[in-house]
Amino acid sequence: MTHTLLAIAAILFYLGATAVIGVRLFRPNGLRGDGSWLPNRDLGLSLGFAGLILHSWLLWDGIFSHAGLNLGFFNALALTSWTVVTLLLVSSLTKPVDNLGLILLPVAAVTLALDARFGEVAFLGQTASWSLKVHVLLSMLAYSLLTLASVQAILLAVQDHHLRMRQPGGFVRGLPPLETMESLLFEMIAAGFVLLTLALLSGFAFLKDMFAQHLVHKTVLSCLGWLVFGGLLLGRFRYGWRGRTAIIWTLSGFVILILAYFGSKAVIELILRR
Repeated sequence: MTHTLLAIAAILFYLGATAVIGVRLFRPNGLRGDGSWLPNRDLGLSLGFAGLILHSWLLWDGIFSHAGLNLGFFNALALTSWTVVTLLLVSSLTKPVDNLGLILLPVAAVTLALDARFGEVAFLGQTASWSLKVHVLLSMLAYSLLTLASVQAILLAVQDHHLRMRQPGGFVRGLPPLETMESLLFEMIAAGFVLLTLALLSGFAFLKDMFAQHLVHKTVLSCLGWLVFGGLLLGRFRYGWRGRTAIIWTLSGFVILILAYFGSKAVIELILRR
């Protein structure tokens, strides 16, 4: 019962933060500074951090136990959303990325609801090697950072579309300049690519067989995602890729990585029940 109440409270905090971000983005009158009331940016961040604290409590209670780490499908989903929200909120303290919360915070709320309702047990036991735990951590951080990049790419696509249609008001007016949005996108992709590289290297170096039957799809798709993001960074460096090209490559790489981790995990745990 307590677990459910905490989940509900965290969900409400996340949705409250989303509402603040939404009002700030979609109220052009307030953004023009004509005296109409506009929620303070700090209010949205405070609500987000409140939700994150409760989210952390729920994960600590649901994942960590004497038997090992419970990384069932919905627990892993909630852990990934926690990592994404943590990176988002901490980055928002110094960079104008809090608008990404318009998409990411409701998604985090949904993962908490699913975990509270359908949470299952799939332990990574205490006997698991430190190298496996490092690989899991690096993978989680890489996926989370590239998730941020994918949402940034979606907002960039919306912003680019509005500017091309000569409709720079409303939603777009609340976003940073296009050049800043693109710079932030490639910063996220570069950091995520480094982490993904380390995750793959740790897997090949420390795990017994990355191409075992239950891992082959994850390995192949992760490597394919690595090639997509690497190709995008190379194209940016050599040919100055930007705009729609960067958006398409980013979202393509993100879909591949989602299929690599959560697609294979869903098939194994939820469909095959292994």
